[in-house]
Amino acid sequence: MKFIKVFSFFLVTVNISFAGQNTHQDVLDKLQLPVGFSISIFAYNVPNARSLALSDSGVVYVGTRQKGDVYALKDTTGDGHANKRYVIATNLYMPNGVAYKDGALYVAEANKISQFDNIDQHLGKPLKAKVIYDQLPSDKHHGWKYLRFGPDNKLYTAVGAPCNICLPEKPIYSSLVRLNKDGSDFEILARGIRNTVGFDWHPKTGQLFFTENGRDYLGDNLPPDELNRWSKKGQHFGYPFCHAGNIADPELAADKQCSEFTAPEWKFKAHMTPLGLRFYTGTQFPQRFRNQLFVAQHGSWNRSKPHGYRIALVKFRQGKPVSEQAFISGWLTKDGKVLGRPTDILQMPNGSLLVADDTLGVIYRVSYEKRQ
Repeated sequence: MKFIKVFSFFLVTVNISFAGQNTHQDVLDKLQLPVGFSISIFAYNVPNARSLALSDSGVVYVGTRQKGDVYALKDTTGDGHANKRYVIATNLYMPNGVAYKDGALYVAEANKISQFDNIDQHLGKPLKAKVIYDQLPSDKHHGWKYLRFGPDNKLYTAVGAPCNICLPEKPIYSSLVRLNKDGSDFEILARGIRNTVGFDWHPKTGQLFFTENGRDYLGDNLPPDELNRWSKKGQHFGYPFCHAGNIADPELAADKQCSEFTAPEWKFKAHMTPLGLRFYTGTQFPQRFRNQLFVAQHGSWNRSKPHGYRIALVKFRQGKPVSEQAFISGWLTKDGKVLGRPTDILQMPNGSLLVADDTLGVIYRVSYEKRQ
């Protein structure tokens, strides 16, 4: 007998008070951005905010990992702050991934993907969700899913390894996959990917870039986390045999050669934990940021000296990454105190960026104003 988890719905409509701004002002004051940029709070009270998606009418949808809720945020006054919040689903199984297409919201739990039709018109009382695919593994370890629609109008997600380091028995694990928006034509595109929780397509080349979190317990500085590029079906990115293109795993490499696998396009420092990423295509930021990549680096959890906890800017030239620098820093203080952990990035129609923070439970808004 097959059991399918039933959605449990509950609605909260809130006219958000910005009295809470004083509570978070000390965090904002510690964040450093380039000259001309400012950061503010777009939305408070979004516990465990993870992945972000934007509807055609400007509703921001937020998935969570530990909380089990899915939120909708609206800025009805146009002042850059969400004054209405809806909880459109609750008690879900790590609904990290959210994506929007043709009036519907798609939510990826660990083990399935569901569709909420006409969601913008039913925030107060969502229609019953329709499960479009329920054959994903239910493992909790690296079980949370990222979800995006690609340029081909197909849904892309990934299935992480159910462990730190192991050789999974089933081919679905440690893979990049895609399917039609009705759940049909499920296919595995690539393997050897330990855990990716963010991807985007280069605006010029159309190629898919994704982050990957490297294995633990090889020390503070190994292996590097990765920025990978998927270009053809059947690619293998090395896990669990080879890490970061040239580091043979001491437990599982056996007779494998790293040259057999696709190497990363860029290497982040180990344990930075890169998650959501977004190529900037707006016009609000200066021209030098156009088609450059912003990456949410969630931060290390088991490094003796923590690092990460920032938004990085990876600069591209002729379709390839060439450098990395901090764009927003300060969530990790000099004495090692963690003030927040960025998880995902979303570009708004006016060219500003939203940044989710699953630790502080807020969504930031990053904007630029040219100095006179």
